[in-house]
Amino acid sequence: MTVRIVDGTKDHAAFVAWVCLAAARSQLPRGFWDFYLDYPERNCLRYLELLAATAQPHMFHHSCFVVAEVDGRPAAALCGYFEDELTYAILGQAMAEVDERLGRTPEEGQAGMARNATFFTVTPEHPPRTWIVENVATLPEFRRRGLVDELLGVILERGRARGAALTDIGLFIGNDPAQAAYEKVGFRMVSEKRSPELERTWGSPGLRLLRRAL
Repeated sequence: MTVRIVDGTKDHAAFVAWVCLAAARSQLPRGFWDFYLDYPERNCLRYLELLAATAQPHMFHHSCFVVAEVDGRPAAALCGYFEDELTYAILGQAMAEVDERLGRTPEEGQAGMARNATFFTVTPEHPPRTWIVENVATLPEFRRRGLVDELLGVILERGRARGAALTDIGLFIGNDPAQAAYEKVGFRMVSEKRSPELERTWGSPGLRLLRRAL
């Protein structure tokens, strides 16, 4: 098995789409993009593939990702970024670009955000210039081979090189294997937010924020 860690490119857009969808679902049957789009999975993946390859970089763009390729095949990926550089306003512009391409109306986008309103009540806050790691996922057949550990090493070094002193990663309460994996490389839980409505509609009581020094 030959493993290479490479920067995400436009050629990885379809894989990045799968990673974003899988990571958003975590251990749950549906995640942010399922609720936002309310599409069948193949349509969600098409939307996310276009989003990963927009003209404007953003937090779900292929350029934020590092990818583990096994024998030339993308097998795992994650992303890292500064929130003050890749803001939600920039993401909104990229999503509008995809909506226009797919013929989605502004009203559809507004309805999707309304469906995710409860999720936004449990999202964490980050100190300024914190390096945020997100969208971590591995294809099932390549799990438990240390790929995420390799990717974390690369993305954390990237944040350190860019001057970050802290790095944050969030996860759904109940995703114990992911929490254990992050704690193994030095992350510690610093906060959690809970919502009975999120537990009722999504299946998890909330989100935990893990942090470590760089």
